[in-house]
Amino acid sequence: MVPDSHPLTLILDRCSYAQQGAGVRIRTTQMSDTGINLVGFPSSPPASAAARPLRGGLPAWQQKRVAEFIDSHLAEEISLAALAELVGLSVYHFARAFRRSFGTPPHRYHMARRIDRARTLLQRPALSVTQIGIQLGFRETSSFTRGFRKFTGMTPTEYRRRQQS
Repeated sequence: MVPDSHPLTLILDRCSYAQQGAGVRIRTTQMSDTGINLVGFPSSPPASAAARPLRGGLPAWQQKRVAEFIDSHLAEEISLAALAELVGLSVYHFARAFRRSFGTPPHRYHMARRIDRARTLLQRPALSVTQIGIQLGFRETSSFTRGFRKFTGMTPTEYRRRQQS
């Protein structure tokens, strides 16, 4: 057992106090056989965190502007720098704020929006899978199929057949 005056115990106590003051719960466990205090963070945020607005994310107007820009440029490759410039942030800050706001990195969000649009277009039998892929900015049918399968778990053709049946 580590005595209360041991430097390790004092450091852990200070960390616990500082973190709890910031609104984060900390779980401390003493292990008597090793004489070590272990500090662990809970796996889920406190219930009160859900009621608080998201800190560090993009404001609503920036989220809307970025989402509209991505939706109107689905078939194009959009650089992170272009998105950051759109809302007046550095690339680094934008990438972190975007992920915090949307729950996914910008490239993955862009790809998910392309696949969502592909799902809509696949319900129209007039367009072939190749035409849909090209319309959404994929250079080859294989890259479209690979991306679609990654997000949905099935190929575009399988998806279309299931929707028709």
